[in-house]
Amino acid sequence: MTATASPDPVSPLILFEAALRGLLVTATHVSDPVPVDVEAWTAERDAVDEAIVALCEGPVLDVGCGPGRFAAALAARGVPALGIDVSHAAVRRARARGAVALRRAVEGPLPGEGRWGTVLLADGNIGIGGDPRALLERCRDLARPGGLLLVEADPDPDTDISGPLVLHAEDGRRSRPMPWARAGSRVLRTLGGELGMIVSEEWELAGRVVVSVRTPGAVEQG
Repeated sequence: MTATASPDPVSPLILFEAALRGLLVTATHVSDPVPVDVEAWTAERDAVDEAIVALCEGPVLDVGCGPGRFAAALAARGVPALGIDVSHAAVRRARARGAVALRRAVEGPLPGEGRWGTVLLADGNIGIGGDPRALLERCRDLARPGGLLLVEADPDPDTDISGPLVLHAEDGRRSRPMPWARAGSRVLRTLGGELGMIVSEEWELAGRVVVSVRTPGAVEQG
């Protein structure tokens, strides 16, 4: 009997968009067998999300906005916000929710560079690109002087994992590896300090950890 060959890996975007349509998708780091929470990428807004939204200072750039629950919530509050994501389907869903969203990668040219009041990295999006230091540096440059980076960190403050991430769908498909990372609050404090920023506050919200990082150059009030 001939064994059935495993399907060839597909683009991670294909499985991310399948998750948006309701297919069960899980993820693991190649170097760390602990599953990654993919459900957060497609979840509906909850009380913790509302608390995060309340911390934002406009205008807000939501990096890796997914289907736009944060950007839409900010728009509903009258806070200027832009969501960016590399997924066509995610951007369409975000716009349908009432968010302003563009299909862009954070590494590429973006509107309002150096003028954003808050750059939001929710749902573990500090992992984008697999290099938290490089991503924090990029977000620092996107924010205005004295601006805010709101980063959802790994619940373990000492987590510092970088390596390929593989998505697994319930229909048997798997993705090609993509760079990803996980970082805890202590790691973010160290990286922020090395980049001339200050981690000013940290909140634990129903098991989720959010870190507030201030960019240099705040204008003194008085």
